[in-house]
Amino acid sequence: MSDHIHHLADVKTNFIGENTRVWQFSVILAGAKIGDHCNINCHTFIENDVVIGDSVTVKSGVYLWDGIRVEDYAFIGPNVTFTNDLA
Repeated sequence: MSDHIHHLADVKTNFIGENTRVWQFSVILAGAKIGDHCNINCHTFIENDVVIGDSVTVKSGVYLWDGIRVEDYAFIGPNVTFTNDLA
């Protein structure tokens, strides 16, 4: 697991790549997979069935729900909203 995890983040996954930073008040559930060289900003939530590629930035206020796949080099701006409700 990355050694760049803020002590106020709640990170349950062991699948965080090298040189990935996770900032304070982020919640990352056990099944999530995060690549190398990512930047997960504060006040984010990443659910179990989420895969994030390498060199991805997730800005503050973003929630990534089950089923989301983020490709390498993506930038997700502040407060972007995703949904997984197919109904």
